[in-house]
Amino acid sequence: MLTVPGSCWLCRMPLALSHWGVCSVCEKGIAGCGNVCPQCGLPAIHPHLPCGRCLRRPPPWQTLVAVCGYTPPVSQLVHQLKFSRRSQLAKPLARLLLLAQLRARRSRGLPKVDMLVCVPLWSRRHWRRGFNQSDLLCRPLARWLNCRYVPQAIRRIRATPAQHQLSARLRKRNLQHAFTLELPVAGCHIAVVDDVVTTGATVAELSRLLLRSGAASVQVWCLCRTL
Repeated sequence: MLTVPGSCWLCRMPLALSHWGVCSVCEKGIAGCGNVCPQCGLPAIHPHLPCGRCLRRPPPWQTLVAVCGYTPPVSQLVHQLKFSRRSQLAKPLARLLLLAQLRARRSRGLPKVDMLVCVPLWSRRHWRRGFNQSDLLCRPLARWLNCRYVPQAIRRIRATPAQHQLSARLRKRNLQHAFTLELPVAGCHIAVVDDVVTTGATVAELSRLLLRSGAASVQVWCLCRTL
């Protein structure tokens, strides 16, 4: 997808502010997740109460915020960011995530986070891609929200097969003991930022690590939640 600087990535119309990337009309047209559980982010009857799945077996994090399901046009922009090396898309996508998070704070009364954490890549995968897309999302978000962000807060200490190649059960086993925490987080409200949450195995492993280390709460923020 090609675009002219200063035009919307979706409709190609001129932008009032070029760094927005997506115009206000297209932003309003992005379908959200609908009625989803505020904790796991999966379809539910009531958008403000935990679903039956979370009542039986809640995820380790406290709440999940997503821009939308894994559907166009956001899924297409995420795919371009990750696999076509369109790193200039990171800031417009981070803005969409910021707007979703601010809406969730107003409607759910979420606590303000003290720190953002990106999902780390294994060094070889990082080298091949040239960047970590979660890191590119965190950088503008931390500046806009005036909160702490340390890119190396969590380090991946062993290589693992790509999650999309594995079943849900193998995804969880694949990530056990794959991460280590590099700084104190006791008492902090933390948001783990990722591009796409599918089974939630990766963000669950990071959430458990943060909570074991004394974090006060963990939120999960993502661009797309596979529903």
